[in-house]
Amino acid sequence: MKKFISAILVSAMAMSLMACGSSAATTDAEDTASDAAVEETSADAGAESYNVGVLQLVQHPALDAATEGFEAALKEKLGDSVTVTIENAAGDTPTCSTIANQFVSEGVDLIMANATPALQACQAATADIPIVATSITDYATALSIDGWTGATGTNITGTADLAPLDGQAQMLNELFPEAKNVGIIYCAAEANSVYQSTTITGYLEEMGYTVKEYTFSDSNDVAAVVQSACDESDVIYVPTDNTAASCAETINNVAITAGVPIIAGEEGICKGCGIATLSISYYDIGYAAGMMAYEILVNGADPATMDVQYATEFTKEYNADIAEKLGVAIPEDYVAIEME
Repeated sequence: MKKFISAILVSAMAMSLMACGSSAATTDAEDTASDAAVEETSADAGAESYNVGVLQLVQHPALDAATEGFEAALKEKLGDSVTVTIENAAGDTPTCSTIANQFVSEGVDLIMANATPALQACQAATADIPIVATSITDYATALSIDGWTGATGTNITGTADLAPLDGQAQMLNELFPEAKNVGIIYCAAEANSVYQSTTITGYLEEMGYTVKEYTFSDSNDVAAVVQSACDESDVIYVPTDNTAASCAETINNVAITAGVPIIAGEEGICKGCGIATLSISYYDIGYAAGMMAYEILVNGADPATMDVQYATEFTKEYNADIAEKLGVAIPEDYVAIEME
């Protein structure tokens, strides 16, 4: 009888141990499944993707460099989780509006506007989608903002391409102190160019120069306007102007033949037709705009309160080929532009 009872107890203990083992195995499996679920949720949370539309006014070296810098910054920070769609308006303002509205209808997460007409088209297209601009000379002028404080107070922020206009006037005076008449040529349809012309005129007149503006409405008028400017000017100033940049070869053909030197507002124009410029890096301001876009997309920064950023470094540059052709001696502290 005792042997029978012992057998029963041994059997019961064995079954108890088996049950415990089964319970432990079940718990381990549940824990593993739970951990996997947490990891999957975390992976999903970190896999957010972003769609960014880039509206560039026209193709020329300065704007191309700004777009390149913008895209490089976003790709560096977000890798394959960001898709950047670049559209070029070929210098046509109505096309800018079409592209801006297209981005809005597609529901992109952010729009980058490269140049003032592109920004103005984006401003008209949306007040909700964040807009980061670059290659804008003066945001207050471009957006018709009174009482400028540094931030737009809207869905727009970005970087500016304004080199110090007083410094450019001083450069003109340094290279051509004996000149009397300065002609300023630009596209009257570009608000940023009007601003630059008005501002630098004040500096030049204080230096004793007689200044006259020569404006064109589009690329069809450029050659005739430049010829008039050359006939009446000792030296010409071309501000940061997108239409002028895209017509630099035309401007150069007229000015070189006339023997009239040009001080340019930025490096791209100087490469094509200028003798010297006090320039910024468009790649750098584009890159800075890309970092601002990242802060908006990922960290929730509000463009309304983000101050517009400005270049902090400027370089005296010269076009060696044009300087040689016109017989102009360039001071040693100027850097020769690398020509492609």
